[in-house]
Amino acid sequence: MKIEVESEKIVRAVEEIYGIRVIVNTEEDAREALDLILRNEEAFGEHTTLLHRFSIESNRRYKTSAVNYLTVFILDFHFDEEIPAGKRVEAVKGLQRFFDRV
Repeated sequence: MKIEVESEKIVRAVEEIYGIRVIVNTEEDAREALDLILRNEEAFGEHTTLLHRFSIESNRRYKTSAVNYLTVFILDFHFDEEIPAGKRVEAVKGLQRFFDRV
């Protein structure tokens, strides 16, 4: 299951949870920041453990020119086969709601 998250939302999430402003330019930066975010059991509750296995791709969206772009990370979550589809959707939906709030 894949979702998109803008780099700035990842930055704001880390800042909200830990009070530090990180720089997220690469897939490695995004993975480190997301590992921090997903450790927050208050935000994700029982779904915290379901969201730890994922891969990342980056993509750039150009707004108006080649200079003005937005970095978007595509997160592909890998769930164990025995996890029901409903729980998978619930976990990913919770993460999306979290990023929509920040």
